[in-house]
Amino acid sequence: MTDLVPPTGRVHWIGTGLSTGSGLNVLAESHDVLLWARTEEKAERCLARLGLTGKAGVRRFGHDALAAELRAGDVVVSMLPAPEHPVLVRLCLERGAHFACSSYASDELVTLGQDAADRGVVVLAEAGLDPGIDHLYAHLLVERAKEEIGADTPASAVFTSYCGGLPAEPNEFRYRFSWAPRSVLTALRTPARYVEDGGEHVAERPWEATRTQVVGGEAFEVYPNRDSVPFIEQYQVPPAWRLESFVRGTLRLAGWREAWSEVFAVVRDGDDDAVSALAGELAEKYPMGDDDLDRVVLAVTLALETGDGRRWSGEYVLDLVGDREETAMARTVSVTLACGVADVLAGRTQPGLNRATAGSAARWLGFLSEHGVRSELRVPSQDA
Repeated sequence: MTDLVPPTGRVHWIGTGLSTGSGLNVLAESHDVLLWARTEEKAERCLARLGLTGKAGVRRFGHDALAAELRAGDVVVSMLPAPEHPVLVRLCLERGAHFACSSYASDELVTLGQDAADRGVVVLAEAGLDPGIDHLYAHLLVERAKEEIGADTPASAVFTSYCGGLPAEPNEFRYRFSWAPRSVLTALRTPARYVEDGGEHVAERPWEATRTQVVGGEAFEVYPNRDSVPFIEQYQVPPAWRLESFVRGTLRLAGWREAWSEVFAVVRDGDDDAVSALAGELAEKYPMGDDDLDRVVLAVTLALETGDGRRWSGEYVLDLVGDREETAMARTVSVTLACGVADVLAGRTQPGLNRATAGSAARWLGFLSEHGVRSELRVPSQDA
């Protein structure tokens, strides 16, 4: 692996959408930050909303404009849709700059990460809420269970990780859009692979696998999302543990599936244009308005039972309501991303592709807590 390109301390934050929040403030406290948007006016409005007027620079985003200002060791933070990340990563590789985003690492990003390792460049992905904080919880629970039960001890295991952005005050639609509306609907069109009853299952229409999950005494509706199976290895689950269930998924308010029945019909039968049109209509009808507060709920649970009857379980819960200054979604995504970027700026991150990992999980949670994203760990007494 090539030595890390020394970070300059300069951050190019691209995007002013629903997930840009106080993480930008965190970085601007001690680093040179440029906020890139479709227009400089839009960037200025975002800085004003965050109380950062005069504390960060603004730029009109364009690939040529970014290329002209990007230096080796700078960090590019992309809040753009995931399909736009590879182009930015390639630019970073050309310039010797580092890259960070909160999106899942696509196959293309994984390949680019291999090139980045050879060039001393960091590519950080999955550093947001989900994916991001959920990874931290999972790693910490697995490590704690290894200490309590033993990594080599045969045991049956149940792992679930559910996350959702919700309206703090439930409405008839059981939802308000606190992030990209089209992405919300598109995720429902992706088959979900997961482990249930000891075997792999695929839900072609994820919402049809909806079930009830109780978190903190409150009932929610949950369903599997994307492909859970690769995370068994990523979370370093020991082979000695027999997985009865392993599910990563989405959490919604009770009554969501019934309220969204007409949406599912379009998602199931409509083409891309129909889904895009519906996303626009729903965003207009159910926006997260100035008078609305959002809520983020994330619950990650691991339970084990050995052949001799020993049991251990643990659960991390994040339940955060936004305020008038910032949504819970913007805070959880942007502060987590800022934590990852701070690691890159401090030279703590190895070149190549990186995600939230076991070695940094406790420190990341400490950073999040300091900046208003606090977690609760629930570990009942172990039954002998």
